[in-house]
This record gives sequence, C-alpha cells and structure tokens, in this order.
Amino acid sequence: MALGMVVRLKRFVWLLLAHHFMVVRACHEATYGQYIQEYCLSKFQSDMETLRKTLWCDWDMTLGWYGELTNCTYQIAGRMHCFWPNQLVDEFFIAIHKHYFKNCPVSGRALRDPPNTILCPFILVPIFVTLLMTALVVWRSKRSEGIV
Repeated sequence: MALGMVVRLKRFVWLLLAHHFMVVRACHEATYGQYIQEYCLSKFQSDMETLRKTLWCDWDMTLGWYGELTNCTYQIAGRMHCFWPNQLVDEFFIAIHKHYFKNCPVSGRALRDPPNTILCPFILVPIFVTLLMTALVVWRSKRSEGIV
C-alpha cells in the first residue's frame, strides 16, 4: 500500500511540474499575432508595394518575398514557443491571399501571350496552308483534262 502511494505521489509531482513547464513555455497568441503583423507583414507589404498590382500574380517576382514572409512567421513562432503552423498563421495567410492574390489564376502564374517568335508561326502557317489548298483546288478545277 505504501508503494502505491509513492507511485501516485510521483505522478502528481510530475503532473505538477509538467503543468508549470507548460505554463512557462506556453504560446501567447495575442503577442504572436502582433509580432507577425509588425515584423513580417510590414516587410511583405513594403516589398509588394514596389511592384505594380498587375505583377502581384507573377510568381517569379513574389516567390522570394512570400518565402521570407513564411520564414518570418516560423521564426517568431519558434522564439515564442508557439506551434507552427497554427490557426493564427492560417488566418494570417488567408488574409494575405485575399488581399494580394485573390485575382490570380490557380497556377500562380500571370497569363500572358507567348513571344512573337512562337506565336507568329502558329498563326501564319495555317493561313498559308489554307491559301495554298484553295489555290490548288481552283487550279485543279480549271484543268479538266484526264478526268472522267
């Protein structure tokens, strides 16, 4: 009976210590949210403002800044003993996407015409083939020799 009491006492002490450890190392979400707004979002906003809005969907232009933003939220979470990702980070990135990337195509790339060196042959070749076939049909229809 004394051994059972000692085991329960040890468990109680461990739970008490674990509780204090968790309280000391707990994430303060309000402060975390404030820090990612001040440090991460402000830098991202200033970077994005250097681009025209039409280039916000150009993933080649924004990928580096988006990566820095992600890394910034991760670093602050680590320093504040917060899990990453968490609900606050999810809501933060949803707000970022709603503001900056809401009009972007799903592929993440801005749609634009290919260069003229590629586009022109795809336009001109069918036109020339159509004209050539029309001329060939007209020429053959005028030559009725040998046709039964």
